[in-house]
Amino acid sequence: MTSLLLLGASGSIGQQALEIIEQNPKRFVLLGISVGKRIEHLGDILKRFPSITAICVRYAYDAEMLKAIYPHLNIFDGDDGLLALIHHMKPKMLVNALVGFAGLAPTVTALENNIDVALANKESLVVGGELIQSLLKTKKAKIYPIDSEHVALAKCLAGGGKVDSLVLTASGGPFRDLSRDQLLDVSKAQALKHPNWSMGAKITIDSATMMNKGFEVIEAHYLFNVPYSKIKVLLHDESKIHSLVYFKDGSYLADIGPSDMRIPIGHALFKGKRHVVPHTSLSLSDFSSFHFRPYEDDRYPLVALAYKVGQKKGTLPAVMNAANEVAVASFLEGEISFLDIEKYVIAAVEDHTNMRHPTLADLMYVDHATREYVKLMIEVEKQ
Repeated sequence: MTSLLLLGASGSIGQQALEIIEQNPKRFVLLGISVGKRIEHLGDILKRFPSITAICVRYAYDAEMLKAIYPHLNIFDGDDGLLALIHHMKPKMLVNALVGFAGLAPTVTALENNIDVALANKESLVVGGELIQSLLKTKKAKIYPIDSEHVALAKCLAGGGKVDSLVLTASGGPFRDLSRDQLLDVSKAQALKHPNWSMGAKITIDSATMMNKGFEVIEAHYLFNVPYSKIKVLLHDESKIHSLVYFKDGSYLADIGPSDMRIPIGHALFKGKRHVVPHTSLSLSDFSSFHFRPYEDDRYPLVALAYKVGQKKGTLPAVMNAANEVAVASFLEGEISFLDIEKYVIAAVEDHTNMRHPTLADLMYVDHATREYVKLMIEVEKQ
């Protein structure tokens, strides 16, 4: 029996993880969850999982209200509450489905306490890759990725063989058929219409800019210890080939399946082993309609930026991520245009003096400072 703590239970990944946990009561016991601002989900989750004894919410006033409603629960709040929840519950596995920089400290805390991490939070490895890599060398805990691309790579690498390169597939997002000029006036509604996946707003915008693919390149570097020169990106319209490995004998191995995140979530929860979970099916007749196109730096400059930032390491990845989070939020609020996202992210990275081998405290400081800097840039340009 694996005891679990699920952070981000109210999001898309969290909800699908709950489905798998619920259908495997002899394998998993859910001890605690976080739901951020979305406390309206608590009633249903607590009813489905009476094993939960502790929760974390975003705001202190919500926590105080909930203590009166659920006096039998230990209730935490805020970013510090997430860490306190981990220390309090001491699960065997942390499922980190948080979005953004807020997911880094929980990942680090879990690994420091020899707790395995099923990781959907891209920013943990993007921002704190060096720090996490060091922890993995000294602790017994392991990371099991949830991203479909990295699960695909893990499956393809499991059989052994001399690897030439890793190939991350990318849908290209909702604007893959548009030229750069056609992106000048795209709307929020258009950007949120992903052609293949149903995801949260932030990651859907990251897919439209391809920033998410840049993040995944950095993640692949740390997860599989492969140099950036050996990590490639290939556009694949249907999102059915989730990634490929090219071997030195000239052959490729590909992981092919439906666009269903329950499959990679299950792979992570079962610690890198194949297990039957609820899923949609992919018919053999679908194989006749796979399409590919080359990735181009000029079309997706944030991917090119991620390669450069990843190779330089230090605090640059933290700057890239923080600037992107602020810019995406500003776009969703209608304050900036779609292409302005790239502009502000690139400007923040170019204006930063890199700090090598940062601590968690260094990363937190740089994250905060970058957010304020980008907000100021946006405010000045609005005047």
